[in-house]
Amino acid sequence: MTLLTIRKHTFRIPDCFARRERLQKGAASNGHVSLDCVVSAENRRTKRAEHMIELGLHTDNWRPLSLSFEAAVEKIAATGLKHVEFAVIHGQNFIQALGYDPGVSLQANPRALRRYLEEKGLQVSQIDGSYPMMGPNGSAFGVQYVQQSIRFAADLGCPMVDTVDGAFETPGMSVEEVWRVTCDNYRQCLPWAEDYGVIINVEPHGPYTNNIEFMQRLFRHFDSEYLRLNFDTGNSFIAGHDPLDYVKALRPYLTHCHIKDVSAELAAAARGEETGIGSSIVPVGGGVNADNIRRCLEYLEETKWKGVVSIECHGSDENTKASVEFMRKLVTPKRGKKRGK
Repeated sequence: MTLLTIRKHTFRIPDCFARRERLQKGAASNGHVSLDCVVSAENRRTKRAEHMIELGLHTDNWRPLSLSFEAAVEKIAATGLKHVEFAVIHGQNFIQALGYDPGVSLQANPRALRRYLEEKGLQVSQIDGSYPMMGPNGSAFGVQYVQQSIRFAADLGCPMVDTVDGAFETPGMSVEEVWRVTCDNYRQCLPWAEDYGVIINVEPHGPYTNNIEFMQRLFRHFDSEYLRLNFDTGNSFIAGHDPLDYVKALRPYLTHCHIKDVSAELAAAARGEETGIGSSIVPVGGGVNADNIRRCLEYLEETKWKGVVSIECHGSDENTKASVEFMRKLVTPKRGKKRGK
């Protein structure tokens, strides 16, 4: 046992809790540990962990290759990264059941899935429950899709669920009409998010989410810590934005990122015409969006953002290796240089 002194009162605590703190600077030589010493040690550990950008991979990278979820997980684990993101299916999809899609049914056992991923050394940074939420179909199908995704995420130990609007404007509806439906839809999901302690992220993927004013209005309207942003470098670029301008405008709401590069050919054909892409054929760092990605990561470090960025690229072994190597160089602190300086 070790004696812990708090405001002149002494308590006995097990050695396992005190041993590490006793080695810290300022620990008394007589076996007593002051509270100041314990707090100071904890502050130092916390400070070292602050502002860390961590890398993950999305299993959707292997969808064009018709790989199963398990096969995609093996590929991710082989990179040494510790975070995984995957899409969830509300119900069953026979393609996925046959092993040709790397998504997961919401009818799967989340506790067993969590154990499986932990055995692979992986944590789930976010699950992708991205049924389009901003329109009548969002009311009919998206709300229940997201609600069940929240329940699944909580059982999985996952902190976030991703949502989107859709690829096209809703026919026959003005932006203001879509705004009202969008608010109704998220209003039905937020109580679930609050009760389960799971954040709902909104990702730029369509005409409404790539409208910065629309997004700012949405976040300000709810003013909820459970409604936040999943930034995507590739989608914002394809939609015609400078990705850095987009993330700066919505930085207060940012909790998770998707990192996508864009090939020169795709940019020439689709930039300003499309609003989102699933992944790019080029590795991250191998396209025309590479410098924007660097600038965005530098900005996030400068503003002391902490979170996970999921790499999205075509899942060939060559692409995955090149993307991970490129991103590791961007997020690994240089020796003797403090992150964000």
